[in-house]
Amino acid sequence: MIPIEVEEPRDVQIFDRPQEDVEPADDASDAAGAEEAESSEEAPAPEPAAPDADQLRAQLSLSEDFRSDFVHGEKGPEHQKYIVLHDTEGDSNASSVIDWWDSNGNYVAAHFVVNKDGTIVQCAPLDTIVHHAGYGDTGHNELYGVEDESRDDMRGTQPIGDWAADYGMNSYSIGIEMVHVGGSGDYPQAQLEALDGLIAYIDAYYGFESEIIDHKAWRTGNSDTSPEFTDYLASYQQSRVHG
Repeated sequence: MIPIEVEEPRDVQIFDRPQEDVEPADDASDAAGAEEAESSEEAPAPEPAAPDADQLRAQLSLSEDFRSDFVHGEKGPEHQKYIVLHDTEGDSNASSVIDWWDSNGNYVAAHFVVNKDGTIVQCAPLDTIVHHAGYGDTGHNELYGVEDESRDDMRGTQPIGDWAADYGMNSYSIGIEMVHVGGSGDYPQAQLEALDGLIAYIDAYYGFESEIIDHKAWRTGNSDTSPEFTDYLASYQQSRVHG
């Protein structure tokens, strides 16, 4: 038999292997994943666009009755500053009021007349000067930032005294007459809602909001608008609707 040599056992040293560095999670990847998850959610529907001037005009019960004698010059958007509210101080409807203006030889009118039933008649284009405000208190041209100028032909004007020598408001404003007699009671809801819509249309037409005043603000002693319109006027000046 061949003798078998048995090796003496050896001490074996075991060395720990260094652990591999583990890269931290990529924050950018996490963010991208979150964005992808969010984008998969349904996006909210966009809000409908506000109606434009043509759409707002189409919503009005409005007809045109233009008279050449009512126009006293051009008034482009750069000269539009005010909407002046008036009462007709009579119960006649818009058509009768317009016929009276055209026949009396004073060349006075407004751009619009609003009937009690909410129908509206337009008497002149928006971009024209109409003699609806007349003379105002001396000093009011400066107060309201308007001026008498050559754009207004001044046809038919009759001075009423040194105390009221300013005429600039007519060249910088839109005039709106409401069929109403002061002291006769409240304004019908249909008339007020029509005025709401008309003001919204004018704002959209010009692309900005004109300041709203009434006739008596321009000239001391005017009766319009009436006392029963006081709260409505304040609401129009604050929120551009009657209430």
